[in-house]
Order: sequence, then C-alpha cells, then structure tokens
Amino acid sequence: MGRTSRTSRKRRSSLATRMTVASAALLLGGGGLAAVNVYASAHEEDPQETEQVGQVVATIDCPDVGTALADVPEAARGEVDGELAALDRQITEAYQRLADNQDAAARDPQFVDNSILGPLEDQRTAVLGRIAEDIRRAGGQPPDGLDAMAACTGRASDAPAPSASPGPPGGGNGPEASDFVDIESVQPNAQAPRNRRGASRGSFTTKCGRNENGKFNPDNVIVAPGVSNGAHHMHDYVGNQATDAFSSDDDLAAGDTSCRNQGDRSTYYWPVLRLQNGEDENDAGADGGGKDQNVGEIQTPASVTLRFDGSPVSKVVPMPRFLRIITGDAKAFTNGDANANASWSCTGFEDRQLKDKYPICPDGSRVVRTFRFQSCWDGVNTDSANHRTHVAFEDPRTGACPEGFKAIPQLVQRIVYDVPPGPGFAVDSFPEQLHKPVTDHGDFINVFDERLMRRVAACINRGDRCR
Repeated sequence: MGRTSRTSRKRRSSLATRMTVASAALLLGGGGLAAVNVYASAHEEDPQETEQVGQVVATIDCPDVGTALADVPEAARGEVDGELAALDRQITEAYQRLADNQDAAARDPQFVDNSILGPLEDQRTAVLGRIAEDIRRAGGQPPDGLDAMAACTGRASDAPAPSASPGPPGGGNGPEASDFVDIESVQPNAQAPRNRRGASRGSFTTKCGRNENGKFNPDNVIVAPGVSNGAHHMHDYVGNQATDAFSSDDDLAAGDTSCRNQGDRSTYYWPVLRLQNGEDENDAGADGGGKDQNVGEIQTPASVTLRFDGSPVSKVVPMPRFLRIITGDAKAFTNGDANANASWSCTGFEDRQLKDKYPICPDGSRVVRTFRFQSCWDGVNTDSANHRTHVAFEDPRTGACPEGFKAIPQLVQRIVYDVPPGPGFAVDSFPEQLHKPVTDHGDFINVFDERLMRRVAACINRGDRCR
C-alpha cells in the first residue's frame, strides 16, 4: 500500500486490568498478545506455581539469519533476500498462532514446542537449505552452522535477550509501562568525540518536510526488495516519493521528492510512531498495520531535521550515489542490543539519551528520536549482503574510521513528536519484537545528484553551515 491517510474510528478498549489469578492471556483489540502478569498473594498461590505461570511464552526468539550472511555472491542476493523475507513471514505467522492459542499453551506445557516451535523449525530448515543452495550455485560458500539457525525458542517477556538488558515484566504485544522512564530521572550521558586537528567541522541540512504527504508503506526496499510487506510494520517516508518494495535505482533517480532542494532525491524512512489512544488508523485491517499487531493513531512528526555532519578527525569524501545504510536493529529485542543505535530523549533534555526506554517528558517538552548513521564507508560497495559491513561507525573515543574505511558525511536524523506526556505511544515493529524502544531503526538511500553531493562534502570540509 503506497499511501495511507489518518482516520479516527471507534475507540478500542485497552488492557487495563492486571490479572490476579493464573489465567492464560488476553488478546488486545488489534490482535496483539498479552501474556499474564500474576500478582497473587502468598496465601492464594504456591510461589513455585506462580513463577511457572509467570513464564507464559510471550514471544518467539529466532536466530537472525540475515546478520550472519556477510558474504553472499552478488548473483545470489536477490534469491537470498527473498528467502530471508520468507523467514520473517514464518515468524510472524508463528507469533500469530501463539497469540491465538494462549489458553492451550497455558494448559499444556508442551503445546508451544510441539504445535508452534516444532513446525516453525521444519519450515526454517527448508528455507535455510534453499539459501545454502542459492549461495553454492552462485559460487559461494554458506557460513558454517547455517542449518543450526533453524531452531527458535519461546520466550517470556521478562526473559533477557543475549547481550541485552532484561525486558520488563508483564508481556503483551507492547508497550508496557516499564518500557518508559521519566527523562528527569536520567543522568546526562550524551558524549561525542572531541574535534581534532584536521576535523571537518561543517554541516549540510536538507529540508524534506515531515511526511505531511502521508506516504506510508510496510515495505523495506533495502532488506526485502521485491517483497510486499517485507517490514511487517509501517514506515514514514520523507524525500523520495517513489519508494516502495519494487523501486529500482532508476525509479528512485526519476522519483519526485519532498525535499526543498530538488537535487536531493534520497529516501529517508523509519517506523511510524503511534499514539495508543484507542483510535484506529485506516490500516487497522491491513498488512503492516493491524494484521501485524501495529495498532493506534499514527503521529505525524512535529518536525524532522536531516543534517549531514563531518568527521572529528578528518575530511570527508562524497557518498557514492545509491549508497544504502541501515542504522539500528529492528530485531534488537530478540537479537540483543549490539546493533541498536536509535536514541530517545525530550526537548530540553537532549544531553540525556535512552536506547532501551521510551522517555516520559515533562509538560512543555516533546519526544525526540535521533538516528546517527554510520559515517565510515569501505570505499567500494554501496550495499552488502547483510546491509551492514560496507559501512561502519567511527570509534566512539577517537572519532576515527576503521582501517580501510573512509569518512563520509554523517546523516543525523532528529524527529520530534508532540504527544501527551507519559506512557501511551510506541513505534511500529515486527510483531514478535513487542514494540520495544530498542528496536527503533532508520533507513537511508543516497539519491543526491552527484554534483550536489560533492558540494555537500566541500561545504562540510570548509567548516561551513550550508542548506
């Protein structure tokens, strides 16, 4: 679906009652799963029994095959991307079966393994076999242990992911009250490398609006090209108006842009933020929306700033045209936070940045999402098989790029929302990621006119502030 307009519909009932007995789960109005919170008194429940009930499976945790495929022959990438999208679809369908069968899961400890995780492993085994064959056919070598990535586990929402901070208790398709924190209780923590001799101190700002056009779709042309609903969540778009799952580089080069400077036809996109106020969007029954457990009223940003900064230690080189960069990890709740990168804060408090919590802002302050994209490029590739290894982050202490990488203008996206203070909003996510703030991410394809991109780099290297 290329465009979706905002529509107010009937008010949904919210999950407001904490359960005090060993019930299985409730289904949210949008089809989401809410695992049980058990607040039983000692005289009502045996402690061991209460602990077992509290571990009702809330989501499905599968190894992320895409990140393991760092070396896929170019000739096989189209087929492999399609198979990776099939894995995501399988997880979404298994998650929905889990949501639809919580009573059975609560009655039978083996139900999840036998009826959901076992069949899912069989499906994944077949796909992984096809991925391996695609790679071999193109002259490559599948990574060791690929077949071992077929098995998934059931996970209670309060079970920590590897390398991640523990998830909050309670469960549900999210968010939960404990996903939020009062920004005034957070200590200042924002740090940046100090500029050194030779730094490129300038910046270039491109004004592309805030998606007043209402361009949304649940595609991801970088990760799942040619696959409708490849993201299983809705994206906001600014910049290139031709962007969907089927856009070729030529399509993007010829597309209209919302950017004031028509030389910038880049595509900038990120998961929408929804206010969970009981109001439906008109995607409540659509892919990426309600069918993927993303419900609530989509919020148009109050402002969007797109700025390209320099390097604290060197000059920058122009970005190559059609360079693709993903920052953050849409699956960080189950993957762990190694690739998580989005930051959450509030206006007036942006020296305090959160990665795994949503902020509760005081009156008069607005919610801020910030994405600092990778600022180092391998000098050769505009993409890579896992969409990560062709770019890298600067060293957080020194600001230097890894050996063999070149500094490029760093895209910094700052997105501001005017939402009511307190819990009640969340970003769209893959269903099994439970709308956790750590899953936030941004995507960018550079479709600057090459002459304009050279001017951008020159401006930054001179130390000017350009628009």
